[in-house]
Amino acid sequence: MSRVGKMPVAIPQGVDVSITAEQISIKGALGALSLPVHRLVAVSKDGAAIKFAPLNESAEANAMSGTLRALTANMVNGVSKGFEKKLTLVGVGFRAQAQGQKLNLQIGFSHPVVKEMPAGISVTTPSQTEILIKGADRQVVGQLAAEVRAFRPPEPYKGKGIRYADERVVLKETKKK
Repeated sequence: MSRVGKMPVAIPQGVDVSITAEQISIKGALGALSLPVHRLVAVSKDGAAIKFAPLNESAEANAMSGTLRALTANMVNGVSKGFEKKLTLVGVGFRAQAQGQKLNLQIGFSHPVVKEMPAGISVTTPSQTEILIKGADRQVVGQLAAEVRAFRPPEPYKGKGIRYADERVVLKETKKK
Protein backbone atom coordinates (compact mmCIF):
# COMPACT_ATOMS: atom_id res chain seq x y z
CA MET A 1 0.00 0.00 0.00
CA SER A 2 1.15 3.55 -0.76
CA ARG A 3 3.05 5.19 2.09
CA VAL A 4 1.20 8.45 1.48
CA GLY A 5 -2.15 6.67 1.20
CA LYS A 6 -1.69 4.95 4.59
CA MET A 7 -1.67 8.24 6.49
CA PRO A 8 -5.12 9.56 7.46
CA VAL A 9 -6.05 13.19 6.75
CA ALA A 10 -6.82 15.07 9.97
CA ILE A 11 -9.94 17.26 9.86
CA PRO A 12 -9.37 20.56 11.71
CA GLN A 13 -12.03 22.42 13.70
CA GLY A 14 -14.51 24.32 11.51
CA VAL A 15 -14.13 22.05 8.46
CA ASP A 16 -17.15 20.01 7.33
CA VAL A 17 -16.53 16.84 5.30
CA SER A 18 -19.17 14.78 3.49
CA ILE A 19 -18.27 11.58 1.65
CA THR A 20 -20.50 9.82 -0.87
CA ALA A 21 -19.76 6.97 -3.26
CA GLU A 22 -19.03 9.47 -6.06
CA GLN A 23 -17.29 12.41 -4.40
CA ILE A 24 -15.69 14.04 -1.37
CA SER A 25 -17.03 17.50 -0.45
CA ILE A 26 -15.19 19.75 1.98
CA LYS A 27 -16.51 23.07 3.33
CA GLY A 28 -14.58 25.51 5.45
CA ALA A 29 -14.11 29.17 6.28
CA LEU A 30 -12.44 29.96 2.94
CA GLY A 31 -14.82 28.09 0.62
CA ALA A 32 -16.08 24.72 -0.51
CA LEU A 33 -14.26 22.19 -2.70
CA SER A 34 -15.21 18.78 -4.06
CA LEU A 35 -13.30 15.92 -5.66
CA PRO A 36 -14.57 12.82 -7.47
CA VAL A 37 -13.66 9.51 -5.79
CA HIS A 38 -11.72 7.04 -7.93
CA ARG A 39 -13.40 3.65 -8.48
CA LEU A 40 -10.38 1.75 -7.08
CA VAL A 41 -10.18 3.61 -3.75
CA ALA A 42 -12.33 3.21 -0.63
CA VAL A 43 -12.77 6.43 1.35
CA SER A 44 -14.09 6.48 4.93
CA LYS A 45 -14.52 9.08 7.64
CA ASP A 46 -13.28 7.89 11.03
CA GLY A 47 -14.00 10.51 13.72
CA ALA A 48 -11.81 13.53 12.95
CA ALA A 49 -9.88 11.83 10.14
CA ILE A 50 -10.40 10.63 6.58
CA LYS A 51 -8.88 7.27 5.64
CA PHE A 52 -8.07 5.86 2.20
CA ALA A 53 -7.56 2.25 1.15
CA PRO A 54 -7.08 0.58 -2.24
CA LEU A 55 -9.92 -1.81 -3.13
CA ASN A 56 -7.56 -4.38 -4.66
CA GLU A 57 -3.85 -5.16 -4.82
CA SER A 58 -3.18 -3.58 -8.22
CA ALA A 59 -0.50 -0.95 -8.66
CA GLU A 60 -3.07 1.50 -10.03
CA ALA A 61 -5.28 1.20 -6.94
CA ASN A 62 -2.24 1.62 -4.71
CA ALA A 63 -1.10 4.74 -6.59
CA MET A 64 -4.58 6.26 -6.69
CA SER A 65 -5.05 5.87 -2.93
CA GLY A 66 -1.95 7.99 -2.35
CA THR A 67 -2.98 10.52 -5.00
CA LEU A 68 -6.50 10.86 -3.62
CA ARG A 69 -5.15 11.26 -0.09
CA ALA A 70 -2.75 14.04 -1.18
CA LEU A 71 -5.47 15.88 -3.11
CA THR A 72 -7.86 15.63 -0.15
CA ALA A 73 -5.18 16.89 2.26
CA ASN A 74 -4.65 19.90 -0.02
CA MET A 75 -8.40 20.55 -0.09
CA VAL A 76 -8.64 20.43 3.73
CA ASN A 77 -5.64 22.74 4.02
CA GLY A 78 -7.09 25.08 1.40
CA VAL A 79 -10.51 25.58 2.99
CA SER A 80 -8.97 26.07 6.45
CA LYS A 81 -5.78 28.10 5.78
CA GLY A 82 -5.72 28.80 2.03
CA PHE A 83 -2.86 28.93 -0.44
CA GLU A 84 -0.94 31.88 -1.84
CA LYS A 85 1.67 32.53 -4.50
CA LYS A 86 3.78 35.66 -4.57
CA LEU A 87 5.19 37.04 -7.82
CA THR A 88 7.61 39.92 -8.31
CA LEU A 89 8.10 42.13 -11.36
CA VAL A 90 11.70 42.99 -12.27
CA GLY A 91 12.27 45.64 -14.94
CA VAL A 92 12.21 49.37 -15.47
CA GLY A 93 8.62 50.59 -15.74
CA PHE A 94 7.08 47.20 -14.92
CA ARG A 95 3.95 47.70 -12.82
CA ALA A 96 1.02 45.63 -11.60
CA GLN A 97 -2.33 46.88 -10.36
CA ALA A 98 -5.23 44.84 -8.98
CA GLN A 99 -8.66 46.18 -9.92
CA GLY A 100 -11.34 43.98 -8.35
CA GLN A 101 -11.14 40.58 -10.07
CA LYS A 102 -8.74 41.87 -12.76
CA LEU A 103 -4.98 42.15 -12.75
CA ASN A 104 -3.63 44.96 -14.92
CA LEU A 105 0.03 44.51 -15.93
CA GLN A 106 2.34 46.97 -17.64
CA ILE A 107 5.34 44.85 -18.54
CA GLY A 108 7.08 46.55 -21.44
CA PHE A 109 4.55 45.87 -24.19
CA SER A 110 2.86 48.64 -26.19
CA HIS A 111 -0.41 47.74 -24.46
CA PRO A 112 -1.41 46.80 -20.91
CA VAL A 113 -2.03 43.10 -20.22
CA VAL A 114 -5.26 42.36 -18.33
CA LYS A 115 -5.79 38.98 -16.64
CA GLU A 116 -9.27 38.07 -15.35
CA MET A 117 -9.32 36.09 -12.08
CA PRO A 118 -11.83 33.24 -11.66
CA ALA A 119 -14.30 33.06 -8.77
CA GLY A 120 -12.77 32.09 -5.43
CA ILE A 121 -9.37 33.62 -6.24
CA SER A 122 -8.28 37.00 -4.92
CA VAL A 123 -5.40 39.02 -6.27
CA THR A 124 -3.72 41.90 -4.44
CA THR A 125 -0.75 44.12 -5.19
CA PRO A 126 0.99 45.20 -1.94
CA SER A 127 3.36 47.32 -4.06
CA GLN A 128 3.63 48.09 -7.78
CA THR A 129 6.14 45.29 -8.31
CA GLU A 130 4.51 42.56 -6.17
CA ILE A 131 1.52 40.35 -6.96
CA LEU A 132 -0.15 38.13 -4.35
CA ILE A 133 -2.57 35.44 -5.58
CA LYS A 134 -4.67 33.76 -2.86
CA GLY A 135 -7.32 31.06 -2.92
CA ALA A 136 -8.58 27.79 -1.45
CA ASP A 137 -7.78 25.54 -4.44
CA ARG A 138 -4.05 24.85 -4.66
CA GLN A 139 -4.14 23.77 -8.30
CA VAL A 140 -5.97 26.91 -9.46
CA VAL A 141 -3.69 29.25 -7.48
CA GLY A 142 -0.56 27.60 -8.92
CA GLN A 143 -1.97 27.55 -12.46
CA LEU A 144 -2.90 31.25 -12.34
CA ALA A 145 0.54 32.17 -11.01
CA ALA A 146 2.11 30.21 -13.88
CA GLU A 147 -0.15 31.94 -16.43
CA VAL A 148 0.73 35.40 -15.08
CA ARG A 149 4.44 34.51 -15.10
CA ALA A 150 4.13 33.26 -18.71
CA PHE A 151 3.21 36.78 -19.93
CA ARG A 152 6.85 37.79 -19.44
CA PRO A 153 9.10 35.06 -17.99
CA PRO A 154 12.50 36.17 -16.67
CA GLU A 155 15.02 36.52 -19.46
CA PRO A 156 18.52 35.10 -18.88
CA TYR A 157 20.69 38.17 -19.63
CA LYS A 158 19.29 40.97 -17.45
CA GLY A 159 16.75 38.98 -15.41
CA LYS A 160 13.83 41.22 -16.44
CA GLY A 161 10.35 39.73 -16.29
CA ILE A 162 7.83 38.23 -13.89
CA ARG A 163 9.20 35.68 -11.43
CA TYR A 164 8.10 33.81 -8.35
CA ALA A 165 9.22 35.49 -5.12
CA ASP A 166 11.46 32.55 -4.18
CA GLU A 167 12.79 31.94 -7.72
CA ARG A 168 16.48 32.41 -8.47
CA VAL A 169 17.28 33.40 -12.03
CA VAL A 170 20.79 32.42 -13.15
CA LEU A 171 22.08 35.15 -15.44
CA LYS A 172 24.14 34.31 -18.51
CA GLU A 173 27.27 36.18 -19.41
CA THR A 174 26.99 38.32 -22.54
CA LYS A 175 28.98 37.53 -25.66
CA LYS A 176 32.48 39.08 -25.67
CA LYS A 177 34.21 40.44 -28.77
